[in-house]
Amino acid sequence: MNATPARPRIGLALGSGAARGWAHLGVLRVLQEAGLEPDIVCGTSIGALVGAAYAAGELDRLEPWVRGLGWQQVVGLIDLRFGGGLIEGDKLEAFFRSRFVDGGIEALPKPFGCVATDLATGREVWLRQGPVIDAVRASIAIPGVFTPARQDGRLLVDGGLVNPVPVSLARAMGAEFVIAVDLNWDLMRRRQRVASRARGPRRGLLEGVLKRLRGSGVEDAAAQAADGANEVAPPSLLDVLTTSMAIVQWRITQSRLAGEPADVVIRPALADVAAMDFHRAAPAIAAGRRAAEQALPVLRDALALLYPEAAENAAGQTQRHG
Repeated sequence: MNATPARPRIGLALGSGAARGWAHLGVLRVLQEAGLEPDIVCGTSIGALVGAAYAAGELDRLEPWVRGLGWQQVVGLIDLRFGGGLIEGDKLEAFFRSRFVDGGIEALPKPFGCVATDLATGREVWLRQGPVIDAVRASIAIPGVFTPARQDGRLLVDGGLVNPVPVSLARAMGAEFVIAVDLNWDLMRRRQRVASRARGPRRGLLEGVLKRLRGSGVEDAAAQAADGANEVAPPSLLDVLTTSMAIVQWRITQSRLAGEPADVVIRPALADVAAMDFHRAAPAIAAGRRAAEQALPVLRDALALLYPEAAENAAGQTQRHG
């Protein structure tokens, strides 16, 4: 009797991208509906947060909360300080600890890992054990925005500095077929458009940070009123930080995916979602869903080429969901 071809171990590499990362929720929903749920989940920055929730089986709790986030709730989770970063992060960390049981990465139903950066050495750090919330907190520590996380005598910051879409980690954890979600591919297209429109009066630093946390500041009434004055507003401190980080991630993503390609890359169109638009989950999730649906034929073709029976099983599951 011939052996039945085994289903490949599917790995999912969820990329960094701040608020654009809510698109990962839409991608995951499409993969579930298509019968292509990953066996291994990896993430960087916001991808680590969403990936951890998925690996823990908590997606059904996370998504309604994310969709219900308003601007006031986002601001309420911010604890400003001017030290190693603008935001301490204790409020956000306490929020998740109060709502989710953290039994450690080793106890998660699905294998999970995330990426951080050692601030002292610049080395890539793979976090695959210990408390889930601690690992995610380290991975999301955008330099200058969040204070660094302390772990085992190290200061850790955002993994997007070294590996924005962690395909290499997924393969190291045993994934045979890797689906990557790249949130960074159209970042600079957005920045160029926003820069051409941004006008407004000068603001004090703290006021500017509070009013322009969303990352662009071009939509607020003051900026619109100043258009006629033809006065170009300087970017806020947070806008400079997030834009600089976007440039770094955009460049590194291109390089890493060229050298460590995924089998399929899903690229949501998120040019109109700013880095700090955490209150705009609906359009980000919808963009993730559209991109994943568009990628499904390519994904199935790639699976059919390497694992014919796995592709047939996935197609059958999709019909049953339909």
